[in-house]
Formats: sequence, structure tokens, C-alpha cells
Amino acid sequence: MDDFSHLDGLAQAALVASKQVKPAELLESAIARAEAVNPQLNFMAQKLYDRARSAPVGTGPFAGVPFLVKDLHVDIAGERAGEGSHLWDGYVPTVNSTLFDRYEAAGLVTFGKTTSPELGLTVTTESAAYGLTRNPWDPSRTSGGSSGGSAVAVAAGIVPMASASDGGGSIRAPASCCGVFGMKPSRGRMPSGPHKTEGWLGMSIAHAVTRSVRDSAALLDATHGVEPGARYSAPAPTDSFLAATQRAPGKLRIAMMLSPPTGVPVDPEVLAATRATAKLLEGLGHHVEEAQPPLDGAAIAAAFVAVLGVCTAHDVDSRAAQLGRAIREGEIEPVTSMFAHIGRKTSGTDIIAANDMFQKTAIIMAQFMSKYDVVLSPVMGKPPIKLGLIDLAPADNARWTAEITTFSPFTSLYNQTGQPAMSVPLGWSSTGLPIGMMFAGRYGDEALLYSLAAQLEQAAPWAETRPQLG
Repeated sequence: MDDFSHLDGLAQAALVASKQVKPAELLESAIARAEAVNPQLNFMAQKLYDRARSAPVGTGPFAGVPFLVKDLHVDIAGERAGEGSHLWDGYVPTVNSTLFDRYEAAGLVTFGKTTSPELGLTVTTESAAYGLTRNPWDPSRTSGGSSGGSAVAVAAGIVPMASASDGGGSIRAPASCCGVFGMKPSRGRMPSGPHKTEGWLGMSIAHAVTRSVRDSAALLDATHGVEPGARYSAPAPTDSFLAATQRAPGKLRIAMMLSPPTGVPVDPEVLAATRATAKLLEGLGHHVEEAQPPLDGAAIAAAFVAVLGVCTAHDVDSRAAQLGRAIREGEIEPVTSMFAHIGRKTSGTDIIAANDMFQKTAIIMAQFMSKYDVVLSPVMGKPPIKLGLIDLAPADNARWTAEITTFSPFTSLYNQTGQPAMSVPLGWSSTGLPIGMMFAGRYGDEALLYSLAAQLEQAAPWAETRPQLG
């Protein structure tokens, strides 16, 4: 059987379009790779092989390309939707997510769902429901989260791209940990329906992790856009995102932010990788200077926790009401229970105050970015950490809080402001672990980020750097 893992999605679709390859060949090749690698890395939450084999092939830009969707908020009618949680055991939606309909219209052939932690509540992919999802560069370390299963599948060459979502860093964190590309779009860019049109009060948004920049751009072209009932939408692009990857970004003014809003220390290897990226950017003709926006890190963090708590309480309580019974022992994990407890004690005025903090932060960042085109920072505060340190069943809550605060101190800022931000695989630790670099743009300006990403991809190619798997 041919191995198509060296090809990105658009290249695979071109083979299908020219009739050099049949969609079934691509699918069976991807299934074979998944079966070979999943026992080692555990990235598959659900296998949908028979469904994929019998599904008609669409006519979109990715017609015939194998695909995986994250097992969180991507519903497929008639198929289990586990949400990374035992509480959702037995839940089978009757309608597709709007986003899944758009995936199918793009021609993607979905043959499985990828692992996620329960309700996406941590930046690792470890759960009581699915176990440990392991980093392909070092199986003892985290793949990042909450889209860790998708990032592993792409990094391991199972699929060229996979769906992901990001409410506090959950596209960018696993992209960084696994050495792939991940774009978090602007607030309102992507659909979340049909049952609701936003997640985590607008902080959460879906897109994908990919091996190539152009796949990410073309997939965003195929799936973005307002849906019925949405209360807002991101500014319409003036051209396709794919076209943006084909033009130079021009000379950019780039702010290098080396300290996160909370001020927690950043690993020296991560800082070194960021400074090396700044030198690469300067070599490409951009102006880079160290700068720090005047943010209240503690207030931002408190607002994030308040919203996360309320939304978690709503999710688990709604599921209990759907089941017609109380939540049973072991159905949700300890950190989920903790967030739900916080949410039930959070008042309406507290949530209004948290939303106000989001808005104030967005205004500060908009003012800051009147001087800069892009903000450069690390994605994570450390290289990928050991499994077990930030799962949802910690032995010590204080240690859990300290670990997650230092591991992921940068990403949630852009969920609160709604700005687009991407993880680009440009750095490496001394032990061979990926270190992603984060670039944030002005609200609605994914196009500029894609132009820059394509330039970096050409200057420092990463596609052929693959983990060695047994």
C-alpha cells in the first residue's frame, strides 16, 4: 500500500482530482497508519472506518482527503459524542454540527474522532475516559491539549490535518508540543452551532492543526463564515486566506513579548528559541523590538477562571438534566468538579465583570497594536512536560495550579481579546522537543498571519522533520 503521509491535504486532493489516486486508496493508507501508530500514542477516541468507507466523496477543495475530528463539540449525527468524559457515555447527537457539514462540503472524509481531555479543561490530553495521549517526540511527555489527539495524528503523519478547537490555547498548545502548525482564528470567524453559536462566552473557537500553512488557510476558506443566529461575526476577508499565503507580508513591525501577563518565569530554552526566532525575522527584513503591553495579569486570570467555571457548571448540569438524574461518582473528573463548583458560586455580576475585563483587555491590545503589526511570544512557558502533572485528577490542587500556570501562561490572552494567533513550529529544546512560536495579529487579520507563516515556512521548513516512531 502506498504511503501518502509526506503529502499535505491539497497535494492529496490534487492526486484525486487528476485521477492518479482513488479516494479509497488515501483512506485505507491513513487507516493503516492509524492502526499501526495508535497503540503507541493513543490519539483515537473513536473509529469511524465503515462510515468513511461508505460515505460519498464530496467535490470541495479537499475532495477525498482523509480527516479526523476532535471529540469535543463536533457532532456527527448518529455517532457517539463523548466530549472526553464518562458523563457523556451513550450520548448520540441527531444532527451534525454546522462545522462538520462544512467539512463534508469541503470533501473531507472523516474516519475517526481524536482524543480530548474532559470538556477541554486542561492543556494536556489525559482523561479518565480515554487515557493518556502521548507525544510522538517523547511518549513520556504531554501532547498538549485540549486538541492533543489531533496534533499527534498530524505530527505522526496519519492525516495532513485534523480538526481542533481553542478556548484558552487548545489549538496552539498541542501544535507547539507536537511540532505542527496551528491557527486560532478571530472570534466570530467560525461556526459553533446549530445548538449554540459561541463557546465559553466567545473565548472558544474551532479550526485545525495542520502540517502545512496552505492547508490551514484553504480549510479556513472552506469553513469560515457566519451561521444563522450568530450574535457577531469577524470582519470578512478581502481575499482568500489561501491567496494570503502566496504573497509576501511586507516589512512588519513586530513586538517581542518575553514575559506573560501573569509574570511567571519562562524556561530559558523557550526564551532562547524566541530570541532565535526574532533573529530569523530580522533576517527576513522585519523590525523586531522587545515590548510589553500594560496588562493586569491577575485580573485577566481571575476573569478567565470565572467564565470557565460558569460554563463548566452549565455543561455538566445540563447533561445531568438531560439524563434526568444526579451526576454519579466517577462520571466527571476532580478538576471538572472544581470548576463546576466555582461556577455555581459565581454571580451574574461576577460574569459581567469578567466580560468587562475581556473588553478592557481587548482595548489595551488594540491600542498596543496600533504600533505593531504582530506580537511574537512563546506559545508555552516550557517545553512539553511529563504526563501526569496537569491531568484532571491531581493529587495536589496547589501543585496542579502552579504547573498549569507556568506551562501555559501566554495563550489565553488572545481568547479573551478575540485576536487571531498561531503556533509556528520553529524551535527545539536541547532534548529534541518541539517549541512553538506564537504570533498574534489584529482582530480579523488572519490574512497577515498566514502571509508571515508562509514566509517562515519557506525560510525554516518543518514539514520533513518527523518523529521516529516504532
